[in-house]
This record gives sequence, C-alpha cells and structure tokens, in this order.
Amino acid sequence: MKENKELKEALELLEKEKDISKETLLEAIENSLIQACKTHFGKADNVKAIVDRETCNFSVYAEREVVEEVEDPVLQISLEDAREIDPHLGIGDIARVEIKSKEFGRIATQNAKNVILQKIREEERKVLFNQYYEKEKEVVTGVVQRYLGRNVSINLGKVDAMLNENEQVKGETFMPTERIKVYILEVKDTTKGPRILVSRTHPELVKRLFEAEVAEVKDGIVEIRSIAREAGSRTKMAVYSNDPNVDPVGACVGLNGARVNAVVEELRGEKIDIINWSDNSALLIENALSPAKVICVVANDDEKTAQVIVPDYQLSLAIGKEGQNARLAARLTGFKIDIKSETQARESGLLEEIGYEEGMEGEYDNYEDYVYDGAYEEGGEYPAEEEYAEDGYGGDGYDEGEYNGDEYDSGAQEQS
Repeated sequence: MKENKELKEALELLEKEKDISKETLLEAIENSLIQACKTHFGKADNVKAIVDRETCNFSVYAEREVVEEVEDPVLQISLEDAREIDPHLGIGDIARVEIKSKEFGRIATQNAKNVILQKIREEERKVLFNQYYEKEKEVVTGVVQRYLGRNVSINLGKVDAMLNENEQVKGETFMPTERIKVYILEVKDTTKGPRILVSRTHPELVKRLFEAEVAEVKDGIVEIRSIAREAGSRTKMAVYSNDPNVDPVGACVGLNGARVNAVVEELRGEKIDIINWSDNSALLIENALSPAKVICVVANDDEKTAQVIVPDYQLSLAIGKEGQNARLAARLTGFKIDIKSETQARESGLLEEIGYEEGMEGEYDNYEDYVYDGAYEEGGEYPAEEEYAEDGYGGDGYDEGEYNGDEYDSGAQEQS
C-alpha cells in the first residue's frame, strides 16, 4: 500500500519542532476520526479508527451486527449487505463496514481538526512543564522582558517566568533585553502552560553560581556546607574539602580571585566571604566571625548557644555594620552568638569562669572541645579585612547584644 507521505512528513516535523512523540500524534488522529464519526452519525460506539504506524495510511470502519431485519442502521447490517463485504458472514456475526472519511461534512471535519489541535496544545504544554520542572532548584539565564507593576517578566526561552518583588534584590533595576541569571523556585502546571517563579535573593543562587564556576564544587571534591545571605549586601559561605590536597577556600576564590569575582559580578557587587567549615562548633564560629580576631569561643552544642570573646579593638569589626557580620555568622553556624570584648569578659568574670589564661592560644581545654582558644589566622578569606574597614566595619559605633541568626537583640548600652 502506498504510504501517506504528506502526513508522515508533517508528523515528523511536529515531533522535531515541538518535541511531541509521533505515537501521541497518531493517537490524536485516531481520536479525531472517531469524533468526526460521532458528529456525522450521531454515535460512534462501534467505530474504530486505525492509522498505520509505518505508512501513515488510515482506515475508519464501523463494527455492525449481522441481522435478518435492520432496526438500527448505525449498529446493524442486513445479511445480504454483509455477504457483499464478506461471503462467509452469517447471522450474529460482526461485519466491518468501511467509512469514507471524505463524506464527512464540514462540521465533522472541523471537530476532528479541533481534537488534533487540542491534543497538540496539551502535549506542548506538558513537554514545556516537564522541561522546566526538571530545572526546578537550578539556575538559568533569562532575558528581561518588561516590568509588570513591580514584578519583572523574564523570558527563559520557550516560556516566561515571573520575578516577584519580594524575590528581587533591593536596589537592583533591569533594562529590557538584559540577560540575568535567576534561581527557579517553583514550576506549576496550569491550563495556560507552566507558571514559573524565579528568585534573585535565594541563598541557593550563590551555591549554584559557584557550582558553575568552580569545577571542584561541581565534581563534589569541595562541598558548600552552609550559606548565609543578605541579598545585595553580603554572603557568608562555609566550604569543606573531601581531598586533603585541595584547599576549599582557595578553590572557590580562584587565581587572583577570578572565580569568586565572576560570581560577585553576576550578583552586581555583593560581597562574599568564604570560610573553612569545621565540625568543631567553636572553631566554625571563630571562622564565621572573620575577619575579626577571636580570643576564645565557648560553644554549647546542645543549646546551640555560644559566647565569643574578642579583643577590645575588634568588637566593632566582629559585630559589623548594623550587626551584619555577627548576624550572618549566627545564620551560617546555627548558633545564637553573644559577643563580648576582652574587657567586658574580665569585668563579668567570664574569662576566669572558662579558665582562660594568657598564652593558651591554639589549645583546647577540658570542656570537651566546646571551648576553643585560638588567634585569628589569615587564610584566604574574601574579601580581606581592609575591605570590611572600607565598608564601615571598623566604624565608631556598635550595639552590644546577642545574635541568633534572625534578629539582633540590642542591649541597653550603646558604646562609642
């Protein structure tokens, strides 16, 4: 039998352009033919439509019962007429009567066309949803379309995503056709196609950007154990190396800061601190408070609280501008951190209580490693201490208090 070249080529083109399987399209054609029969004859319970998978030729037939006297011409056929189709048919047998699709009226044909188009739209929507659902929790590049109120429409290629106001970095503005990277928060399936919500403020955006820039992170040699971020201002990131020969901080910073600078540029100048992760809570807290020098840390793993003592001249630097450095350190470590200067700790008797003496730097005492006394060591943290000073981290004023990661509980006394 001669193949239907036009239909076959059309199906292959649709499969290639819209990523809809040929089998799905063939099933849609079969259903459309049955629908056309239903419109033409009023019912189609006994109608079968078959499209040859190789040649794309199609045939439509009705299964009618052979009877002596026909009462329903749609479901029954006389013995005489049945014998013309197949001489071996008898009463009670089922005859296959071919239906000429060319005889369908305009309305029946239009309905068949609508069935096919509807199926194509459904499959196209399903393909788009699956394609972007697989990218959920990933970073993609989009093109800014336009502002919709305070929200921004971002084109991701085949579909538009929405960057809501609360997912935008404060102070960031975009121009139409500008290319930006966004983190896909959620992909929902709707009747109008996939609805995609994206973010520029999510901490995972920073993590995914480092995975793209740092081969060691992508390969799993270097792990990003924790991230604390105040979008548009500063991010702290704790990294750990599974290979003793690989420096995790150095790998993320890159030669002359090339890798971290690429991420900073994408985040439009947001400062990024990279510190070494430690399973020892006290050491981790000390690292998290960098670039401030720390005299000692008393950490309680059960209550998730920590007392930190810093030199008097480092207190402002440890707390940071508006408490940001300590607040990010608290979020990064998961500890509620109370920072005191050396003078305050002596006056309150805290130094004597923990058994600290001068000259104990770098040693662990008898508090089951909860207490770590050690001097701050410069070890590749980015940006350097001077950059904190430029940002006001060594400023004149600070508020004394505790930091629990979500809020700063200011004390009654403000020092200057």
